[in-house]
Amino acid sequence: MPLLPGAEPYHHEGGPVGVLLCHGFTGTPQSLRPWGEHLADAGLTVSLPRLPGHGTTWQEMNRTRWEDWYAEIDRAFTVLKSKCADVFVMGLSMGGCMGLRLAEVHGPAVRGLVLVNPSVVNDNPALNFAPVLKWVLPSVAGVANDIKKAGATELAYARTPVKAAATLPKLWRLTQSQLSAITQPVLVYRSPEDHVVKAASVAFLRDRMGDNLEIRECVNSYHVATLDNDAPLIFSGSLDFVRAHASVPLTKDL
Repeated sequence: MPLLPGAEPYHHEGGPVGVLLCHGFTGTPQSLRPWGEHLADAGLTVSLPRLPGHGTTWQEMNRTRWEDWYAEIDRAFTVLKSKCADVFVMGLSMGGCMGLRLAEVHGPAVRGLVLVNPSVVNDNPALNFAPVLKWVLPSVAGVANDIKKAGATELAYARTPVKAAATLPKLWRLTQSQLSAITQPVLVYRSPEDHVVKAASVAFLRDRMGDNLEIRECVNSYHVATLDNDAPLIFSGSLDFVRAHASVPLTKDL
């Protein structure tokens, strides 16, 4: 299946500190590519995979489920960990949930997490009907391109594949049930004006996680804050976070 131009995965071989970036539901690596390049320029090893069913057609995505997406993230993490002393995980929206799940499964092998508008609870009542609707309604209107910055565009599907979306609640419930296993530092960037993921997700994390959680606001951005006005704050803040929590220097020649 041909890829949409710009949906390609991104990888950069840098120093002994690695970062795994996880894009969101129906999105592509394009939404995180500038972030990944910023981290690479600082000397980090960066892996930004494309999740199965993403970056091609929504019809193909309807043949995948959350387990397929997580398997790709887990595979990329294993490869990164095999060559890096430290690995940090960062993600947008559903990618943030995937990052939390990785930390639950791999424990301290995940050095820390940076999440942007993470999606961890079902805040869309229509999803409750998705297991039935998927048989009669293959897709609904998409959730892409929620960006405040003029001229910025997210490469993502214009339609939401219902069969694929129907698998999300299981991922959320599983991640919610084991949040107490996460003891690593977690930095969350939240847009107060987000038209895709409501405030309930970050509120849930605040209620369930301890002092290892820090929340910062992106006051001039919508959901896809990594392509929005506050992107430079996210990029610099995440790099400072890595520097503060890495156990080794970021680059090989330091």
